[in-house]
Amino acid sequence: MRLDLLRRINEARDNRIAAVTVTRLDSGASSLFLQGEPVDKAVAPAVETALRTGKSATIEIDGKSLFINVYLPPPRIVVIGAVHISQALAGLAAIAGFDLRIIDPRSAFATPERFGQTVLFADWPEDVLKTMPLDAYTALVAVTHDPKIDDFPLAAALAAGCFYVGALGSRKTHASRVERLTKAGLDEASIARISAPIGLDIHASSPAEIAVAILAEIIRTLRTRDVMNGRRASA
Repeated sequence: MRLDLLRRINEARDNRIAAVTVTRLDSGASSLFLQGEPVDKAVAPAVETALRTGKSATIEIDGKSLFINVYLPPPRIVVIGAVHISQALAGLAAIAGFDLRIIDPRSAFATPERFGQTVLFADWPEDVLKTMPLDAYTALVAVTHDPKIDDFPLAAALAAGCFYVGALGSRKTHASRVERLTKAGLDEASIARISAPIGLDIHASSPAEIAVAILAEIIRTLRTRDVMNGRRASA
């Protein structure tokens, strides 16, 4: 691989930006596509599939063999609230390959005794997110039921383009949340991205079942999202 391409891939990895290389197997010639950039329409479907699944593949186009190699940032789940649902979700997320972190300023809840090796931040989300910015490969899960804790990270997640934003609470609770976020200056389309009530509707009742519903919805959103960022393929 050319050094300039390798350098750009490493820069993309450092900035948690997805990258795809397209290499002709007969000549070794490679091109690089960073997520959000225009891509040749001939290879656009293969690039889209690679970005969506995280799997590399060999394809045939006009009698030429091409290798599509994808480099995705590790998907991350940031949970606001060290509650029982978070305990179950931490274990499930590890099995599914997600890097999960929990933020809760209530130090009585965010303790190693309750969460083992899970990364915990016993501080306000406003302070933690200054050094741990959200991005397009992050899912934000707010489960404290406390507007003073949940509202800021929800707004931050929408602004950062997190691929999933969910919040615990009934429809009545969410209606109040919508009202607060609207008063804070968020537009209707942005607020509509919040999944509330959170998780797939599997009639979950226990914290563990709710965690399953949340993780399932996160995975579905990750695998069905608009990976081309709404950009049309170039001619």
